[in-house]
Amino acid sequence: MRVKICGITEVDQALAIAGHGATHLGFICVPQSPRYLVPEALAAITQALDTAGVGVGTVGVFADAPRSEICAVARQARLSHVQLHGQETWEQCQQLRAELPAIALIKAIRVRTADDLARAIGYAPYVDTLLLDAYHPQHLGGTGLTLDWDGLVSFKPPCPWLLAGGLTPENVPTALTALQPDGPDGIDLSSGVEQRPGVKNLELVARLFEQLQPWLGREPQL
Repeated sequence: MRVKICGITEVDQALAIAGHGATHLGFICVPQSPRYLVPEALAAITQALDTAGVGVGTVGVFADAPRSEICAVARQARLSHVQLHGQETWEQCQQLRAELPAIALIKAIRVRTADDLARAIGYAPYVDTLLLDAYHPQHLGGTGLTLDWDGLVSFKPPCPWLLAGGLTPENVPTALTALQPDGPDGIDLSSGVEQRPGVKNLELVARLFEQLQPWLGREPQL
């Protein structure tokens, strides 16, 4: 199972969170976000991970950014994944995959209704992974709002997917018991393991991985 911790802004925290067992680390490349990292700072973190020999996925999170900007940051920071968290179309996903063929593509969908789940599945041929997040009218993510997990039991896209939206060490077991994620599927947390935006609470991270032990075991697909 994949475990992605998103909104990381510090080298030491990136190394520590990877050490706890995160398979993917997410970095916010949206300037309006309180968790935003300038490209130089992001590149410094990924370089530190490489120097330390840490085998973890590195995910740059963008929202409606120009393709040229996404590609420049992805190459500068040597990202393994790009996550699109805005209103990007299927065509834009295709174009980005063509330009960055070695980088895996995640498309996030903010879910309000069953129609949004159907829309998410429509992206499956054009991306490597889907991510379902809670809808908020003003914020793209990190809001602490949860999804209706019981309503996602029948969500079976033809590609791996990640559950986001208000997950915490306390409620993750309930969500996973309801959804029973497969090996390449997983979860994404941000605000649920934070002291404040961009600064993680490592005690909460450790608690999260204690709670996840019954579901960990299969090798995730990076």
